[in-house]
Amino acid sequence: MRVFTIHHRLSGFYFWYYAIVGTFMPFWNLYLEDQGFNFNEIGLLSSLAILTRFFAPFIWGWIADKSGKRMRWVRIATWVEAFIWLLIFIVPNTFQSIALLMLIFSFFQNAILAQFEGVTLFWLGDKRQQLYGKVRKWGSIGFIVGVFSIGAILDYIDISYLPILLLTIAMTAWIWSFTIAEPQGAPQAQKILEPLWPILRQPIVASFFLIEFILLLSHAPFYSFYSNYLSVAGYSTTQIGALWSTGVIAEIIMFAFAAKLLAHYSFQLLVSICLLLTALRWILVGYYTDFILIQFVAQSVHAFSFGLFHMIAMRIIFQNFTLGQQGRGQALYSTMWGLGVAFGSVLAGHFWESLGGQTIFMLAGCVTIFGLFFVFALPNKVQSV
Repeated sequence: MRVFTIHHRLSGFYFWYYAIVGTFMPFWNLYLEDQGFNFNEIGLLSSLAILTRFFAPFIWGWIADKSGKRMRWVRIATWVEAFIWLLIFIVPNTFQSIALLMLIFSFFQNAILAQFEGVTLFWLGDKRQQLYGKVRKWGSIGFIVGVFSIGAILDYIDISYLPILLLTIAMTAWIWSFTIAEPQGAPQAQKILEPLWPILRQPIVASFFLIEFILLLSHAPFYSFYSNYLSVAGYSTTQIGALWSTGVIAEIIMFAFAAKLLAHYSFQLLVSICLLLTALRWILVGYYTDFILIQFVAQSVHAFSFGLFHMIAMRIIFQNFTLGQQGRGQALYSTMWGLGVAFGSVLAGHFWESLGGQTIFMLAGCVTIFGLFFVFALPNKVQSV
């Protein structure tokens, strides 16, 4: 199969997968608030939606590396995700029912991206450095389309219909997944898996994952409460969608230029810049709520908070984990993401009403700085591959 053909198929799945994320992330907590949940309950539900990232990625990573059938599990997980949105629209929205469905959704949702990242890297092969950013940017475009279109739609229909919109997009992603075959260059079924502990003991790997945890801990108030924070300040769903989209547009631009940055600057320097700019971002978000232009500036920092950091993560995982460990390496990346956001969401939800959103975001900015203590274990020379 030609790289050109698979390039577009991979891009299409990223588009539909992130269209789901772009519909879910900015508007889900507004849906929960509309259903009568308070901020403490929303924080708990947000953490539950991420809770299974503590263990699910390793289960899925083990299954993927053991079976060698990564796309099979991506398809199964995408179908279950669509079914969950149908159930949420049907069952009574009690705290217990939503919590249970979020746990199931999260368990299967964790099977999708971590394994599909591996599928993409295997399919691109030796051209991954040149083509990965071009393929991955279509996920960002899907996010933007989801945010803008759903934000505009929700200005005209009740937000209680959000699960139906999510169901429609998830079913499209499931159908699209059948256009992508198992990657030809990926390891097949393995009887005995290579151990991870020797890899995790390496200072570069251990330090990077600690930095990821801290960075995502600081992101938790943003992912869980940014839309609610702006809504209270008087922003419409269209404006909220535009602000979320700004971050993803900046991310797309970064994907286009990240390879050049990585070719000229060390991981140590680039990760330090990501941390410092992210700290500034949360301070701007918290302190200048009423200034929409400053909010747009803060959102543009997403190019570094996520875009560049993600590109570095993919390099570190592919450089330090063997081909037979890629499923579990991607799973660990996903796990640390979930651990940071889930823990931060519980804390933010617990203190939101007593401290206020402004203070929470200012504290998030301070938390990010702690990641600088671990950057010295990262390479201070340019990585050639």
